[in-house]
Amino acid sequence: MREDSLNPPAFSIGQKLLHVHWFFVLLVCLMAGIGIAMLYSAANGNFQPWASRHAVRFAIGLAVMLCVAMVDVRVWLRLAYPFYGISLVLLVLVEVMGFIGMGAQRWIDLGYFNLQPSELMKIALVLALARYFHGLGMENIGRPTRLIPPLAMIGLPVALILRQPDLGTGLMLVMAGGAIFFAAGVRLWKFGVILALALASLPVGWQFLHTYQKQRIMMFLNPEVDPLGAGYHIIQSKIALGSGGLSGKGFMLGTQGHLRFLPEMQTDFIFTMLAEEFGLIGGLGLIGLYGLLLVYGIAISMRSYSHFGRLVGLGVTVTFFLYVFINIAMVMGLIPVVGVPLPLISYGGTAMITLLIGFGLLMGVWVHRDVIIGRRGGEDS
Repeated sequence: MREDSLNPPAFSIGQKLLHVHWFFVLLVCLMAGIGIAMLYSAANGNFQPWASRHAVRFAIGLAVMLCVAMVDVRVWLRLAYPFYGISLVLLVLVEVMGFIGMGAQRWIDLGYFNLQPSELMKIALVLALARYFHGLGMENIGRPTRLIPPLAMIGLPVALILRQPDLGTGLMLVMAGGAIFFAAGVRLWKFGVILALALASLPVGWQFLHTYQKQRIMMFLNPEVDPLGAGYHIIQSKIALGSGGLSGKGFMLGTQGHLRFLPEMQTDFIFTMLAEEFGLIGGLGLIGLYGLLLVYGIAISMRSYSHFGRLVGLGVTVTFFLYVFINIAMVMGLIPVVGVPLPLISYGGTAMITLLIGFGLLMGVWVHRDVIIGRRGGEDS
């Protein structure tokens, strides 16, 4: 029997737009608006150079998100491996023709903008793993040999990203991939084996870390050892967090940020600036909005009839969670400092567009939630 006979009639573009989860879209727009306001504050009451570009990029990304949502999930299933392959080739090109910025070789200069392929890989990996496990079937998940291909899908890009070097993004890919393995039904004892092997290899892995990466870990353990050098970022971040108090100092009145004690406040440390200006209430309010997006992401994923749709939705949601958790934990001194932006708030082009593409896939899962996909993506056997 063909799966088309089991599916509801195809919607027109207008009907699909009506089926978009508009409250979720409104939440995304609200978060971007907060980001524009904070970047305006970071520039001392000026839309240049960050807030205006952030707004333009979000507008473009929002249009891309809605376009992605209109595409049938079966199309994304067919494009999953090609998208992954293109992203992998771009990571290889970074090795060949990527330019160095801030001590890392992560970008490709395309003239109009700089492309960071590692951000694209976050979405490409979700699609590729979702397609693989969708076609594998639950009865084959218990066979260890069937897990070698998806492990290789994770390992290849992670190895290339670690060479850039970008430890934060590499760890994000591993954790997001692990979440998809778990959602697909891989037994917990296999995670235990991999975790034990990872812990056993830590002494060896330490030798391969770059000097600045080792320094970041040491500063995480004791930043006061070098308060004016390697420990400066996290110390100033903690001071700003504490100085905000319960209700904050007020919009554009944060001293740590506006007196330039707080480093990279438009990117990695923008949550710290927000917490200084709006205090504990503002910080918890932002975390609450993120939590609402995560709840909707999980609910949308679980509503999908197709295994592919569920895995894509959960993969995007977990990736979004990792952005939020790692950035906020980093600026609070709970984990070492890594270069992970705060979603929709931090200034950055490729990261925002990539995240909005992911949200577009999530919206597509919602719009096409009743579509039934056969194991091969075409006929239902």
